[in-house]
Amino acid sequence: MITRKELLTLDYYPGYTISEVLGYVKGSTVQTKNIGRDIGASLKSIVGGEIKGYSEMMESARKLATERLLKEADDMGADAVIGFRIQTSGVMAGAAEIIAYGTAVKLSKDA
Repeated sequence: MITRKELLTLDYYPGYTISEVLGYVKGSTVQTKNIGRDIGASLKSIVGGEIKGYSEMMESARKLATERLLKEADDMGADAVIGFRIQTSGVMAGAAEIIAYGTAVKLSKDA
């Protein structure tokens, strides 16, 4: 059987049958820029290239949203989350919401 919670972008889990659909699960966070990152980003926009401070902030936000999704799935007793997706949207000037979502399921091993 599955020993850790799995995230799949697929709508099925290879080698397993979905025995129960537990429902929609999500995790989200809203991240804001800080003045230090804004100054660095402004300077970087002059010469071009990756804005590492923002990349790190967004990576951290995606990780937090995913951890929250997995916690919700765990609380429901799920074996896996299928149809996993992540989206980002601006919610106000200087702030973005990151949401991770999918469908929590119980699985049984195919014979």
